[in-house]
Amino acid sequence: MINSIIRDYSEKRDFIRMKVDTQISLSFENSDLTMTAVCKDLSGTGMLIETDDPLAENSEFHTSLPSSNPAFPAFETKVKVIRCEESDNGKFLIGAEILNMP
Repeated sequence: MINSIIRDYSEKRDFIRMKVDTQISLSFENSDLTMTAVCKDLSGTGMLIETDDPLAENSEFHTSLPSSNPAFPAFETKVKVIRCEESDNGKFLIGAEILNMP
């Protein structure tokens, strides 16, 4: 029975990453700047976001992931950039830690 629960070593985390590949809105405090990006994956503690522009490590911003079901509100978070790497397609992959869900 326990063997059926064993996961691939790279996914031994407290929270499993879910691939979502959906549009997400980013907004920045004390700024009128907003941007649309793609949330590539999501877990209980963070998310991977693909953007057109780089974001500075340790910067914080708010996200809004829309719900496809009108009975459920958008998933809103405040996140902190842990890493920012340029991808092969010229976009940027942002590893973000979820700080809170207001």
